[in-house]
Amino acid sequence: MHYRQLGTSDLKVSEIALGSWLTYGGGVEQARAISCVRTALDLGINFFDTANVYGRGAAESVLGEALAGVPRASYVLATKLFFPMTEVDRGLSRAQIFKQLDASLQRLQTDHVDLYQCHRYDPQTPLEETMDALTEVVRQGKVRYLGFSEWPADKIRAALAIPGVERFVSSQPQYSMLWRKPEQTVIPLCRESGISQVVWSPLAQGVLTGKYRSGNPPPADSRAASDSMGGFFPNEWLQAPVLDAVQQLKAVAEDAGLTLAQLALAWVLREPTVAAAIVGATGPEQIRQNVAASGKSLDAKCLQHVDEILGPVLT
Repeated sequence: MHYRQLGTSDLKVSEIALGSWLTYGGGVEQARAISCVRTALDLGINFFDTANVYGRGAAESVLGEALAGVPRASYVLATKLFFPMTEVDRGLSRAQIFKQLDASLQRLQTDHVDLYQCHRYDPQTPLEETMDALTEVVRQGKVRYLGFSEWPADKIRAALAIPGVERFVSSQPQYSMLWRKPEQTVIPLCRESGISQVVWSPLAQGVLTGKYRSGNPPPADSRAASDSMGGFFPNEWLQAPVLDAVQQLKAVAEDAGLTLAQLALAWVLREPTVAAAIVGATGPEQIRQNVAASGKSLDAKCLQHVDEILGPVLT
């Protein structure tokens, strides 16, 4: 496993991180989820990402159980807040930051998180209130560093311009060979500001593993076929042009000595500002396969072939 610096923090995170969106506390039963976490630790993954809203706290509880007894200094723990936990508990107000953080810490069975992330931007709360409250929880020792997910560039700039508050060290965007929008504004801005990317959905929710084929129904054990995990699946990724293009990538991956999933992860990690790619897993073997992408580099010819194949289907 290779490790990278997380922004301007002193955190060294594994290039492959284990996430829990749609899986732990939801689509994957607890014993299997705990087995995945333990396998990840054995393989050198030290970065675990979750959120309070995943399973309405269930994912945090499973992760807390899985990490119980593991030396706290040996792993980096990240969670998030913003989305509704109840009809009235939502957003990034001062009160919600204090309330949701304490609830997350209890579920995670720890006294601090290494990275606390704003899951989205909150237009209903003054940005100064959010940043002041986040600064306070850092200085209380409950949070070590701050991040955000899917914030627009103008809001990132506005947060960075506020004096006397803690600075963001990470951005968590969706980013993959099929979804490159962060390259337009967010990645360049973060590069200038010393903010790392912690990428979610680098495998495009499994599309970039090659498991889906045009003309065939999604495999029964796949995310797209799952009632509990398939609701967020972009339908356009299951159309023939995209699926056929992904199948063409298999030859590119083979030439590089990689599986298709490893190619997709190595492609994301080619970007210097990416500190980690978050993967989900329903079983330990998936983690073993994904971890093998760490440290792999792609030459210019390989990258050119990827662009030639996927260019026509990128949105």
